[in-house]
Amino acid sequence: MEYQEELKNLRKEIDDIDQTILQLLNKRALLAKQVGEIKKKNNLPIFVPSREKEIFERLEKLNTGPLSNDVIKHIFREIISACRSVEENIKVAYLGPKATFTHQASLKYFGSAVDHIPVSTIKDVFEEIAKKKVNYGVVPVENTIEGVVNYTLDMFLDYDLKIIGEVILEISLHLMSINPNINEIQRIYSHKFAIAECRDWLQKNMPNAQIIEVESTAKAAEMARDDYEAAAIASESAAIVYGLHILERKIDKHLYNYTRFLIIGNEIPQPTGKDKTTFIFSVKNEVGALYKALEPFYKNQINMTKIESRPSKKEAWDYIFFTDIEGHIHEEKVSKTLEELKSSVPFFKILGSYPKAQDV
Repeated sequence: MEYQEELKNLRKEIDDIDQTILQLLNKRALLAKQVGEIKKKNNLPIFVPSREKEIFERLEKLNTGPLSNDVIKHIFREIISACRSVEENIKVAYLGPKATFTHQASLKYFGSAVDHIPVSTIKDVFEEIAKKKVNYGVVPVENTIEGVVNYTLDMFLDYDLKIIGEVILEISLHLMSINPNINEIQRIYSHKFAIAECRDWLQKNMPNAQIIEVESTAKAAEMARDDYEAAAIASESAAIVYGLHILERKIDKHLYNYTRFLIIGNEIPQPTGKDKTTFIFSVKNEVGALYKALEPFYKNQINMTKIESRPSKKEAWDYIFFTDIEGHIHEEKVSKTLEELKSSVPFFKILGSYPKAQDV
């Protein structure tokens, strides 16, 4: 029939394109390998966030569709990750277990062609980098609903590590199962907080299903994989890790639930033109001390996007201020302003200058 011949011709054309893509991917990997050899000879870092940001921005400008920029970025994230693995095997520690939102953030930032290593605590992430067991780490730092993860901030006082990047991740909970038919689901597994977050949807749409609490959303996904009549409430990464069908997306009650994750390492990346600098400082216990400390930022027209106070744990009522500003420490205006701050306060420490995450 006529349509069969048309399909055959189109599929032949797709096969030819796939062959060309395969050849070009391997050519790109060989070039990446040569780049890696030059980096090693000159003691340069394999992972360069500013270079990757530059690639994504250029591709977005070149993209004419029909694939969206988000899809293009996802595809090239994996291509870059795979090519980077030819240069060097990068290890990334994250707050585990696997299939959590921190795991998802790690995958979003580094791609899947690196060793993503789950650890038990935020401190373990810092410790693994400090001991040079891994190259980088991923930790949560704040959530739009729950606020700041104070323990992450405290770790920067104890470890001399740098923030090299950030990821903003929408925290969405999905219903997933090994069974593609939602009508056959009898049981739903999840963590108690996830169940509470999805209670309204469950009562409206799955009133007869048995709700079973387990220790984590990742464990729920693992159990649902082995139970054909069960589903789990978990993250998208859990569906990927355990091979589950997402039966219903975003069943949690909060429409604007985002978590910011920090990527930590040892070296401050080069500026990209769209950067953020994070630092901590303390002030003297006297009237107007904080106002005086922050005056250079107003004077030099530097936008401060965040300031968070934490007890220093050294003296009663003594506080450390965690601060984000726009700009990179290699920019003259930023460097000058931070020097003014440093000269007027008893304690100051740069935590990192790094590419800003894309707006959500």
